[in-house]
Amino acid sequence: MSMQVLGRLGTVIVLFVAFGTSLIFGQGGTATILGVVHDTTGAVLPGVTITVKHVDSGLTRTVVSSEQGGYVAPFLPVGPYELSTTMPGFKQRVRSGINLVVGQQAQVDLTLEVGAAAEQITVSEEAPLVAATTSSTSGLISEQAIKDLPLNGRSFDQLLTMNVGVSNSSTNTLNNGWTAFSVAGKRPETNRFVINGIDYIGGNAPGLFITPSGAGGQLLGVDAVREYNVLQHTYGAEYGKRAGGQIAIVTSSGTNQWHGTAFEYLRNSALDARNFFDQTTSTPPFKRNQFGGTLGGPIKKDKLFLFGNYEGFQQRLALSQLAIVPDNCARQGLMSTVSAAACGGPVPNLKTRILPFVNAFWPAPNGNEYLVNGQGSGAAQYFSNAPQAVRENFGMLRFDYVASSKDTFFANYTNDHGRRDVSQPDPNFVQVSNLHPQTFGLQETHVFSPSVLNSATVGLSRSWSTLVTNPAVSIPSNLIFLTGGNPGSIIIGGGATTVVASAYTPANGTNLAVGARNHFTYADDLHITKGQHSWSMGVWVQRVHQNQAGAAQASAGNFAYPTVLAMLQDQPSQMIINRAPMGVGYRTTEGAWYVQDEMKLRSNLTLRLGLRDEMTNGWNEVAGRCANYRWDKNFVISTETVVGNSCFNSNHAKLLLQPRVGLAWDPTGTGTWAVRAGFGIHNDLVDNLGIRLQPNPPTNAREQFTGVGLLNLIPLQRGVQLPPTCGTLGAPLPPACSTYSPAGVDPNLSTPTIQQWSLTVQRELTKNMMLELGYVGSESYHTNLATNANSAPPQVCQDPQGCVSGGTTAAGQPLPVSQRGLVPQGTLYMPPGTRPNTNVATGVAWFDWGTSSYHALNVSLVKRATRGLTFRTNYSYGKVLDYNSAILAPAGENEPAAIISPYVRRLNKGIAGFSLAHQFNASYSYQLPFGSGQRFAGGASGLKNHLVGGWQWNGI
Repeated sequence: MSMQVLGRLGTVIVLFVAFGTSLIFGQGGTATILGVVHDTTGAVLPGVTITVKHVDSGLTRTVVSSEQGGYVAPFLPVGPYELSTTMPGFKQRVRSGINLVVGQQAQVDLTLEVGAAAEQITVSEEAPLVAATTSSTSGLISEQAIKDLPLNGRSFDQLLTMNVGVSNSSTNTLNNGWTAFSVAGKRPETNRFVINGIDYIGGNAPGLFITPSGAGGQLLGVDAVREYNVLQHTYGAEYGKRAGGQIAIVTSSGTNQWHGTAFEYLRNSALDARNFFDQTTSTPPFKRNQFGGTLGGPIKKDKLFLFGNYEGFQQRLALSQLAIVPDNCARQGLMSTVSAAACGGPVPNLKTRILPFVNAFWPAPNGNEYLVNGQGSGAAQYFSNAPQAVRENFGMLRFDYVASSKDTFFANYTNDHGRRDVSQPDPNFVQVSNLHPQTFGLQETHVFSPSVLNSATVGLSRSWSTLVTNPAVSIPSNLIFLTGGNPGSIIIGGGATTVVASAYTPANGTNLAVGARNHFTYADDLHITKGQHSWSMGVWVQRVHQNQAGAAQASAGNFAYPTVLAMLQDQPSQMIINRAPMGVGYRTTEGAWYVQDEMKLRSNLTLRLGLRDEMTNGWNEVAGRCANYRWDKNFVISTETVVGNSCFNSNHAKLLLQPRVGLAWDPTGTGTWAVRAGFGIHNDLVDNLGIRLQPNPPTNAREQFTGVGLLNLIPLQRGVQLPPTCGTLGAPLPPACSTYSPAGVDPNLSTPTIQQWSLTVQRELTKNMMLELGYVGSESYHTNLATNANSAPPQVCQDPQGCVSGGTTAAGQPLPVSQRGLVPQGTLYMPPGTRPNTNVATGVAWFDWGTSSYHALNVSLVKRATRGLTFRTNYSYGKVLDYNSAILAPAGENEPAAIISPYVRRLNKGIAGFSLAHQFNASYSYQLPFGSGQRFAGGASGLKNHLVGGWQWNGI
C-alpha cells in the first residue's frame, strides 16, 4: 500500500485503538432498540434507567434516558427482548413481546405512571411495523419465512426476491448452479454477502458472482440461519466495499434450553414428466437427498452457549442434452449426400490421420442428419441423458459467551466441502469441480457506559476451488495436444462438408485450474449516545489474496476449424494454447473509515449525516509478476506486456469519499406514518481482476498459431521456454517468435461508482399491516466493460456504390470473401482488414467506460402474523439502461459479455439484461386452525394434538 494510503488509514486505526473502540462494520448481525420515555401527561422523562434483557440468553444491557427523554441501546443480538424501567416515584414498566431482527431500529416508546416503584405494569406488544426513525431501505427475511416457506433445494438465497426491486436471473447456472441477483437495478457482481459480520464468498473464488453457493449450487445451512436482511440502497456510512445489495446473514445461537432437530428430505423423478427433448421411453433418473440436524443449548446457563448445524447434499441427475456432432460420413472421411444411409466419395485432400480425433472427441450420432437444401451437411444429432453427480457437506458451529454485563463474545465457523461432476454437451467429456469455502469470525462487544459501546470483529473468509474437464471415454495418448495433460478442445464453427450449417458442439477438454481466495478482515467501531445525537464511527481493513494456478483458458489447447471439411483437411483457422502455466498470487489491501451522526431534530424527525472514505493499494502480484498491456491514444495495443508489482499505471482508489444523507419523518407523531428519503455515493472496490489478468505473457501466455495444421503441430511440450513476441525489437522472424492472445484491464482503471437516491412512504393500516410506496433512482459510472483488446476501428462508408464489410476473423485475419457483405453509403461498418497491432492476437480486456441508470416505483404490503396468517406482497415497475449488463455473460442474463466496438460504445446502449419492467411476488404462511387452543380440536392434547395440530399452508 502506498505511504499516503497507509498513513491516512494508520492514523485512523491508531486513534480508534487508543480509545479502545471497535466495529462490526454495521454487519455483524445486530440491531438497536430506541425510543422516548414519557409520563402520562406526555412530558419527557430524563434519567430513567431502562434494562434491556435478551430472553433466550439472559443477557442484559442498561441505558439511561437523556434530558430529552430519549434512549438508545445499540449492538444488540437479534431475538426476543424484554424492557423494564426504574425511576423513583414511578411504577415499574415492563414491555415484553419485542422480537428484534437484524439491522432493525425498533422504536419502543415507554409511558410511565406515577406510583410506587415496587408496583409493576406489564405490557406485551411487538415493535411497530412502520420504521419512523431510520432512513435506510431494507428487507428482512424472517426466521419464520426461512424455516417455513418452500425452497427448491433448501437454498435460502431464493428468498431474496421476496424483497421489492430484487430480480433473480435463474438461467445463469454456468453449468455449476450459481444464480445471480440484481438488487435495485445494480449489477449482480456488486452485491455483498456477510455472515455474522464476515464476508461470505462461498465457492466464488473469482469474486464475480453474488451467491456464495457450494458445489451443489445451493446456499446450504438454512437450519442454521436465524434471519437475514437485504439493505438495498441509501444505507448508512457503516456499509461499504460493494455498491449493490448488502445481505447480512445472522446464524442461530444457543439458548438456555437445549433444542435440536433432525431431518431427511428426498426428491426424485417418480412424479416427473418426460422433457420434450428426452429420447428415452422413461423419465431420466433424478434423486436428491438432503439430510442433517441441529443442536443448541447452554454449556453454562446464562454464560456460555453452543449451536451447531450439519447438512449433507447428494444428487444424481440425468440431464437431457442435444449435441451436434460430425455425422457417420464425416467420421469416415467421406462426403455427405442427400441420404444419411449412404455417403459420397472421399473428402478432397483428406488427412486420414485426423480421423482418430473425429471419432474419439465426439460420439457417433444417434439422431437425424442435418440437411441443408436437401443435401447432407456433415452434421447430425446426438441425444443423451448425461449424468450429473453432486456430493456436498456443510457444517456450522457457533459459541456465544456472556463474560459479564459489559463484555460479550461470539465465535462462528462454517465449512462447506463438495464435488460436482457434470457431463458436458459433448458427453465424451466431463467437468469436475471441487469447492471448499470456509469462514471464521470472532467478535467482542464491550459496554464502557450506558452511552458508550464498542465491538471488535476479526475474521477470515476463504474459498478454494479446482476445475478440470476430463475425458469420459478412453482417448489415446497420441491424440493429446500438450504432453502430460488432458485432451484439448476442438471447435468447429458453423461449417460442414458441403454447405454452411449450425455450429458443432465443441469438444472441450482442459487441464486442472486451481483458485484460492482469502479475505482477512479486521473492523473496529465506536457508538456514542449524547442527548439528541447518536454517533457512530469506525474503521475497517481487509487484506485480499487471490491465488491462481493453471490456466482456465486454453490450458490443454484449443483448435478452431471454420468447417468440418476444413477439419478433415486439417486446415484450422487458429490454435491457442498455454504451454507454460505458472501460478500467480494477486494481493490488495482495502480500508475504510466512516463517521455518522443520527440526530433527533424533533421528536418525529431524524436526520442522518454520514461520510465514508474507502481506499485500496491497487491490484498487485506478490512476486512482481503482474503482466498487463498498454493502449495508446488511438487504442492500439502494445506488443508486449508491462510486468511489475502493480497491474496499474496509477492507483485511482486512494481517496473515495462517499457522503450519505438520510431523513426519517413521522408527519403525525403517532408512529403510524413514516416519510423517508436518502442519498448516497457508493463505490465498488476492485478486487476481482485475477481472472482477466492471469492469461498474459510471460507468466501464462496463450500462444496463437495460424496457418499450421494440428497434425504438424502436436505434440507440444509442457513447461518450455516460450519464444519472444513477434514484432519485439530484436526478436527473430517466425517461426522462432510467437503471437500471443491478450487479456488484461485498463491500466488506469477507475473504481465503479454509484449515486443512489430514494423516497419512500410507509403507512400503518392496522397494528399488524403496513403499506409502503417508494421511488428509487441511481446513476452508475466507471463500471467495467469487456471489449476486444485489439479491435480495428469502424468507418463510415463514403462510396456511393456501397462498401464491403468484413472485419477480421477470430484469428485476426480478413474475413473470407464469402462471408463479407455490402453496406450502403453513410453506414458505419468494419472494412476487411487485419488487427491494429498485427503482432498481437485478439483477446478480451476490461475498461471502465460503462454507465447505467435506474428508476423504479416500488409498492409493498406486509402483514405480521395474526390469527395464524402472515403475508408479504411486492410490485416493482422500473427500467435499467446500460452499455452492457455484466463483464461475464452468465451474470448478465447470458447477454454477450463484450461490447460490439470500443470505438462506438453507444451501439451497445439499451435495456439491461436483468431489467424487469414489471415484477410481482408474494409469499404467505397460514397456521391452520387445528389443535390445542385453536378453533378446531381445541381441546386436543398428547398424541392427538401432535397429529392434528401444527399444520401450515405456505407458499411463494
